[in-house]
Amino acid sequence: MNLLYRKQKKSLLALTLVIALCGTVLFTRCTEDFLKPTPLSFYEPGVTLSSESGMQAVMAMTDRHLRHYWTHQENNSGHNSNPMGTEYMFSDLMAYGKTDETATGINFSVATQLTPQNAGSGENSGNSNGNVIQYFWTETYNGMKYANTIINYIDNVQGLDEATKNAYLGRALFHRAFRYYTLAFQYGDVPLITKIPSVPKFNYRSTKKEAILEMITLDLEKAVEYVPDQADMAYKGMVNKGACRMLLIKCYLATGQWQKAKEQADILIDQSGYSLVMGGSGLGSFGTWIPGGEPETWPITRNVIWDLHRSENKLNPQNTEVIMAMPNRGLASESFRQWLQMRIYGPFWNSGSIQTPDNFQAGQNHPRTNANYNVNLDLVRAIGRGIGVFRPTYFAQHSLWYVNGVDDEGDLRHRSDVGNWVKMTDLKYNNRSSAYYGQNFMLYHPETGKILCSDTVRCWYDWPHYKYWNLDVGNEANLNANAFNGATGGSTGGHGDIYLYRLAEAYLLRAEAKFYLGDNAGAAIDVNKVRERARCTQLYSTVNIGDIMNERARELHMEEWRKVELARVSRCLALSGKPDEWGNTYNIDTYDKQSGRDASGGSYWWQRIVHYNNFYNHTVQSNNRTQEYNLDKYNFYWPIRQAVIDSNREGKLKQNYGYDGYDPDTPIWETWQEAVEDESKTE
Repeated sequence: MNLLYRKQKKSLLALTLVIALCGTVLFTRCTEDFLKPTPLSFYEPGVTLSSESGMQAVMAMTDRHLRHYWTHQENNSGHNSNPMGTEYMFSDLMAYGKTDETATGINFSVATQLTPQNAGSGENSGNSNGNVIQYFWTETYNGMKYANTIINYIDNVQGLDEATKNAYLGRALFHRAFRYYTLAFQYGDVPLITKIPSVPKFNYRSTKKEAILEMITLDLEKAVEYVPDQADMAYKGMVNKGACRMLLIKCYLATGQWQKAKEQADILIDQSGYSLVMGGSGLGSFGTWIPGGEPETWPITRNVIWDLHRSENKLNPQNTEVIMAMPNRGLASESFRQWLQMRIYGPFWNSGSIQTPDNFQAGQNHPRTNANYNVNLDLVRAIGRGIGVFRPTYFAQHSLWYVNGVDDEGDLRHRSDVGNWVKMTDLKYNNRSSAYYGQNFMLYHPETGKILCSDTVRCWYDWPHYKYWNLDVGNEANLNANAFNGATGGSTGGHGDIYLYRLAEAYLLRAEAKFYLGDNAGAAIDVNKVRERARCTQLYSTVNIGDIMNERARELHMEEWRKVELARVSRCLALSGKPDEWGNTYNIDTYDKQSGRDASGGSYWWQRIVHYNNFYNHTVQSNNRTQEYNLDKYNFYWPIRQAVIDSNREGKLKQNYGYDGYDPDTPIWETWQEAVEDESKTE
């Protein structure tokens, strides 16, 4: 499982060189310089990257960096933030949950508080729990810096045959493309940087997102040619041909090349050696059986969905579905990262905001050495101790799971009776002071009807347990621990491998391509393949784009970048002229350049918000009554931080529509070739 990283251990000792290798720090957080040169150590790039070991070190850093988006931030001492949460709070599926937050309104009042001057830089402002928009800008350019280092210096490496050199190049092209793909749908037109500057440059222009998409599509075509199939690689966890092909499919869709997208999906599904993990008859099983945190409290009936999402099975050699997963189990000294999703996304069930009918705190987290401990009521080990930083919408919990007008009770991804999904009313009171000890949680008093939870935003919602739970080895061994998966901060937390791409997504991407090509019935067949694996009883005879996006939400929760994919599909609908599920069509010139909070118009992303996100489409206020949830059509793209614009003092970057400083006449590069040619010009 971790052989790749152990093999490269000596190379990983050189990871401290990376700053020196890169030569510059792009779009720095704390400086006013747009590009600030970093002092070089005695390790010069041309020297260090003359050997394969040096190249391995930079590639390992690039691979490691990729999983940061799913885990917490290195510079966040509070360990309460998760970049993926930002993606989801700008979608139909989640909203910010920490109702006691008073430091800033940016997490709630997005439309009024998200500005170029306050561009979601919570990790630097003391608000470590909120959206981290600036993190995506900074870290994504850092990731491209690592990739560009490999691309620019690969010809200097001695002793590599052509195939090996091209494999390194292809992986680096994938990494750069992955990051530009996300920036194109988070920020729109952004600076294109493909080189390692030798001197600071302060006259960048933005490059049209269409041009960037064109460039990375061409790069990925090379990557698909250069990078070996997983079957021909010694280790899992590295970028492989399947991963390159998956991203190429998305780029073909984003550029309106529907037939090419379908053809690549055909190859990935039918000719690349992958197959969905079905798990045999009945509920199915697969790989290593992990019974959960405390089976006496929360029993799991073994099933294929639970098994498929256990960390121990994601890189299992028997996993025929995984296209690429990122190794993240082992010692922290080997660069693995704590994965704190149970803390960040689980409800704050042991808050004093939830009371028993006789006015005691409903849930308590007792260590196993405590006299009040009961193995049958060990909620903290069974489900983790969440604090509700991000919480799901009503749609994500309930109406999403209706197909053909029926709540599909067979869908393993939404079944609490097998242990995959947790409802608040499944939990049991574990406060011995209460006469209701051992009974199920209740939202309303059984006699008076009084609500028993004073903060339903943060403390009361249902969630996909099979997606969030992973073993916290350190606290599991500590009998005195009363918090799991990072619930007490950075000293604790579980490690877990992370899916980047699975074959299930390839089926859903092919369904999308078929939809744009007018084959709605064929698209339904692909969607049904995913549903059949989940043991669904309701299948589609035909699908629209909403059905496909709903299935993505069911299947790819916390795997897909939800805001990015909604933005991509918004562009695809505008390019195709196809209607959405409500009959709306979109204009490619205007879909992402509208403002207002009304329910009409906007992009497909906006229509999903107004139909499904009950926080943004209602006047909802947080518990302290000072924060109102709101979002605007122009929040389709995030603002370019003003400090970044100002630092580019000899040029001008284009601010996004709707934000202060937007100027439609700002000159930008129309082609990626122009942008690349300009990179070496400092005047």
